[in-house]
Amino acid sequence: MTHAVPRESPPWFATRTLGAGITHIFEPGIHMFYRCNIWHVRGRDGCLLIDSGLGSVSLSGALPWLHDTALIAVASHTHFDHIGSHHEFAQRACHSSEAAILAAPDPERTLATRFATLEMFERLPPGGFDPAAYRVRPAPATRLLEHGDVVDLGDRHLEVLHVPGHSPGSIALWEAASGVLFSGDAVYDGPLLDDAYHSNREDYVESLRRLRDLPVRVVHAGHFPSFDRARFHELIDEYLLGQRSPGCPRDPHPQP
Repeated sequence: MTHAVPRESPPWFATRTLGAGITHIFEPGIHMFYRCNIWHVRGRDGCLLIDSGLGSVSLSGALPWLHDTALIAVASHTHFDHIGSHHEFAQRACHSSEAAILAAPDPERTLATRFATLEMFERLPPGGFDPAAYRVRPAPATRLLEHGDVVDLGDRHLEVLHVPGHSPGSIALWEAASGVLFSGDAVYDGPLLDDAYHSNREDYVESLRRLRDLPVRVVHAGHFPSFDRARFHELIDEYLLGQRSPGCPRDPHPQP
């Protein structure tokens, strides 16, 4: 009599090295529409982690190398899919206007009530997922960020850009020396969400107009694949045109 050998589940996190000290971390079990891009940026004197995913599986437990060097975990904003593992890191930063949410991330304010459902998943995380029980753990900021601040990694410097609209404390991180923009959810290659409880479309328009002027080479966004300068302009222009055209159809299922 033979017994089938159970197949091991694939790792919850996947990584992709892009070069120039940038690693893309993501959770392939989450549907592309909802999957947060996590960005690790390596510098001479330390590392930067931009966002931390859902938090249903320990990020640093799966990728212990994240603790090999000094690291600061920055939240591009405080929606649940971007801050789920922030509590695992000693140094944490976000824009000052969303610090209260990072410190007390209840399901309503993090949009978990609206979006953290079983429909998010292509496959469930180890141990399953209970939407009613899911909570983001508190992770009070150890550093508050404002527009114009710089995250200094020694040999590379990323400027904080306050880009409200998607949320009041949305930020992007701009590395002028390389032309790389980490845009969070301010702009990504998908339908932009501007109807959350604390979204503001007028702010969004102004933020995107300011971002458009940057001499961007490549954008690493909070969701969906990265893109170049031409696509960056297309995405911004499409949104701005939609805001100027009342009655323009909107996607019925925007992502967080």
